Amino acid sequence: MKQAPKTSRRDFIRKSSVLAGALAVSPAILSAAYLQPGKKLGIALVGLGGYAGGQLAPALQQTKNCYLAGIVTGTPAKATDWAAKYNIPKKNIYNYQTFDSIADNPDIDIIYVVLPVSMHKEYTIRAARAGKHVICEKPMALNAADCREMIAACKKANRLLSIGYRLHFEPHTQEVMRLGQKQILGKVTEIATGNGFKYTGDPNAWRLKKALAGGGGLMDMGIYAIQGARYTLGREPLAVKATQEKTRPELFSEVDETVFWELKFPGGQKVTGKSSYNNNWGFLRAKVEKGSFELEPAYGYDGLDGKVNGKPMNIPNINQQAAQIDDFATCVRLGKQSRVPGEEGEKDMKVIDAIYRSLDSGKWENIG
Repeated sequence: MKQAPKTSRRDFIRKSSVLAGALAVSPAILSAAYLQPGKKLGIALVGLGGYAGGQLAPALQQTKNCYLAGIVTGTPAKATDWAAKYNIPKKNIYNYQTFDSIADNPDIDIIYVVLPVSMHKEYTIRAARAGKHVICEKPMALNAADCREMIAACKKANRLLSIGYRLHFEPHTQEVMRLGQKQILGKVTEIATGNGFKYTGDPNAWRLKKALAGGGGLMDMGIYAIQGARYTLGREPLAVKATQEKTRPELFSEVDETVFWELKFPGGQKVTGKSSYNNNWGFLRAKVEKGSFELEPAYGYDGLDGKVNGKPMNIPNINQQAAQIDDFATCVRLGKQSRVPGEEGEKDMKVIDAIYRSLDSGKWENIG
């Protein structure tokens, strides 16, 4: 039997980028402005919380294809501070009442929605109707049905939609994708993954309100572990069974604290995952026919580290957010689909919806 040719890490990343753009988008999304050589596309951040201020705004100072052009906030003091810090003109500053008038602003090409999860659907749809391309943070929405509405709205407006899955642009993660999907060390036989942190923040934060967050550690942290299993195998799970524990019910009265699950994949691999707001986890471990590979830390903003059969990957870390946002700006400029489109966010939410059904039923639940 002829052996399949080996795929190098560099070839895999290059081919993945090409394939990700293979689905052409209507030329109507392009404009003369997008095609101007050297023109950076303008991005407006909607919601100026910790992630926007701590990660996205600094990353936009390092991007090559786009820049921080505008902001949307309901807090006047934040508007003043951000305008001074990032030299944002007054005409590019909006609040939630004036948001729709952003349609008339040619400085803004892309809107990045960084709001509580319950607001993702509304502002993604409003942004698309305003004629802007959209990046929406994860989790994409409260449920898969909302994701489908967001996808449909962007398609109707002929605008691109991407989800803030920064790790798809991170080189350690891309190596895991290559090893697993290309079966470099043989077929993956088992995956164990987990993500979480010990919550010590504001007990009244929106993340602990079911109506705003949709759930707790599973929605916020578990989505990374679900993604980890999916992108390692390059396949979609068929069913899930889940259990949970709650050791701090006074804090997590509305949302889940720690959730454990098992996923059934069509390849028959044993895949287990866990998420938490009460445990510091962040790993992905895969057993394969010819050994193993792993990441730990696996899901952070920086400091990712990996091993293959016990030997270090020796891959440099990058600014994940800058790489993610720059890639989307290129997609907008070229009129091609993002490698992490709205459909990718919907796939994760199908799994999360099924996990919550399983927590209620105590049984295996089909996904989809």
